[in-house]
Amino acid sequence: MRSARRRLCDLGLLAGALILFAASAPAARAENALTRDDIVNQLNRLDAALDLDVAALRQQVLQRSQSRSRNEPPPQKRPPIAPELAKLPSFNVDIQFDTDTPIVQPESYQTLGRIADAMVHSTMLPYGFLIVGHIEANGKRESNALLSQRRADAIRDVLVNTFKISSKRLQSVGLGEEQLLDAAHPTAPVNQQIQIITAAKMADQAEQPDRTTAAHAPPPPKKPARKR
Repeated sequence: MRSARRRLCDLGLLAGALILFAASAPAARAENALTRDDIVNQLNRLDAALDLDVAALRQQVLQRSQSRSRNEPPPQKRPPIAPELAKLPSFNVDIQFDTDTPIVQPESYQTLGRIADAMVHSTMLPYGFLIVGHIEANGKRESNALLSQRRADAIRDVLVNTFKISSKRLQSVGLGEEQLLDAAHPTAPVNQQIQIITAAKMADQAEQPDRTTAAHAPPPPKKPARKR
């Protein structure tokens, strides 16, 4: 009798594990389904470039995050600090960082590689991008602004140093909790996402070849040796 009960208990545990696996599988498939073309389709719709002073925006974020006014509205009622960014093509992505640091966890490098592939797609070479960091409304407001800037800078550094995207095409800014992605839920995890925004048209469009064709490009012709 006891062995029968044990078998039933084991079957119940197995069924529970299968249910949890089935619930998590669609999310895993959705993450793996992200492709370079998906990213290109979301970023390749810039109608007019934005005249944005990134340095001034950084300063504005820092100053607002230091506000101590008694009349300061709660996070869900604060107006966005840069509403003009919403008019630009953007792509939101979950990047995993070590807790309270700008250190990108290794499992996110594959995602950043796909973003880099999108940036060197032939249709994307004319554009420059803004990397925007966000933080959910937990902890100190000023610290959140500083951490979001460091994380945006870290993403830019990985794209430049690891994936060889031209630094001229990338700018970074951290908005902290001053422009929540889900203002109705200030502490929701979605407010930790990184935004990649198509923000400018580059003067020099011949920067990098499309990675899909670069490997098959013929080598440059050798110059004939000069006679001594």
